Formats: sequence, C-alpha cells, structure tokens
Amino acid sequence: MTVAPDTARSPGPVRSLNRGTIHGVGLGPGEADLMSVRADRLIRNVAHVAFFRKPGRQGHARKTVEGMLPANAIEYPMEYPVTTEIPVSDPAYNAMLSKFYTKCTTHLTALSQQGHDVVVLCEGDPFFYGSFMHLFTRLQGVAPVQVVPGITGMSAAWTATNLPVTWGDDVLSVLTGTLSEQELTRRMGDTDALVVMKIGRNFTKVKRALSQAGLYPRAWLVEYAAMAEQTVTKLSEVGDHVAPYFSIIIVHGQGRRP
Repeated sequence: MTVAPDTARSPGPVRSLNRGTIHGVGLGPGEADLMSVRADRLIRNVAHVAFFRKPGRQGHARKTVEGMLPANAIEYPMEYPVTTEIPVSDPAYNAMLSKFYTKCTTHLTALSQQGHDVVVLCEGDPFFYGSFMHLFTRLQGVAPVQVVPGITGMSAAWTATNLPVTWGDDVLSVLTGTLSEQELTRRMGDTDALVVMKIGRNFTKVKRALSQAGLYPRAWLVEYAAMAEQTVTKLSEVGDHVAPYFSIIIVHGQGRRP
C-alpha cells in the first residue's frame, strides 16, 4: 500500500471534466463479513482510501479492511490531533478538531477536483456518532458525497446479548456517557429500552445513574461487539472493571407482545 502525503497525488490518468465522489463507507461494528455488498465492492476497487486513526496506530477502520484493498491503493491516514488528552469542554478541543477536519476536507476536495473517487472508511454507520459527519458537512456544495450505511455498534451489542431490545410500543433511548449524571438519570427514567455509548472514563457515573433510575439490575455491558474480543456480561457482575472504548451498555425493553 502507498500512503499519501499532505498534497494529493495521482496514481494514473486523471479525469479532467468530472469531479470524483467522496464515499463515506460504513464498515459495521468491526468484522469484514458484516459489511454490506456495496461497501465491499467500493473497498475492493478503490484507488484512494482515507481513514481516521490516532497517531502511531493503524486505526480500527483500517484494520477491518486489511487484505481487501487493492495493492496500488493510495492511503490517506487522518490522524486526530487530540482525543481524550483534554476535556471536550475546553475551547481548545473544538478549535484543534475544527482545524483538523478542515485540513482533511481540503485534501479530499483536491482529490475530487482532480477526478478521483475516494473511499472514507467509517466504523459503524457514518451518520451515527461518527467522525465522517464533520467531513460531510464541510464537503456539502464542494464535492459530490455519497454515504453507504453500516450496521451500528449498538445493533451488534444488543444482538450479542441474544435478547430482543424492544417489544411492541417500547421507546428506545440512546444516551452518551458524557452527559451529566443528573441528565443521564432523568432520561434513563423516561425510557423503556436503553443504549448507553461513550462509556470509558464515564463508567462509574453511568452506573450510578442506572442505579438511580432503577435500571441497573437489567443492564448488560457488551465490550468489542461483533469483534474477536467480544464479551457480554451482566453489569451487576462486572465490578469495578473499566470499560474500554468499544463498550456499550444495553437495557432491554419489556413491552407489549402477543
């Protein structure tokens, strides 16, 4: 594989009249055989591929497509300038990420203007808490963009529990662990079925909120859903275990059924 520098390069003849399309391709939760046929086709025929990663890491999205990319594909790793080093409430956090996404957009736009199609690898679904959304909004009116949906991590997580997540008229709420404990508790108490994402350092706070909402006994912790490392555990049996990045809490609905 060839890795692209900051300046876009062409691997061959360039279409001068037509702009290339930026494809945001959902890879699903982490196993290649859970991708859609459309995603598989685009990935196996791509000339330019972009993906997010932490500095020094391969990146989960890139790891998922290992062995699928053409040998001559030009890779553009988009390395986050910051992830959890500073709080998201710090103005510097948004400023750094905004500059980063703008830089990535500039690179992708240049490739499109040269007539190249680009596949942007996206974990899960591109429009569900994904980094691609920040590129998508910046590319509007600048370059053609198409999105290929993918199976979400939460879908893989509740499937891993081997229990239906919603019945009849159940209302499903999706919360992020970054909310305040008060807000988590309020929203948890006003739903039938529940998904909690972005747990990580918020794990203890989320567990307290679940207890206050009376949902703790019904909660499950799924780590690395649909990946080789997958674990599925009743939350009450987890103890003080610190959940990794790829963790989701599920509370199943108990609604109407025949």
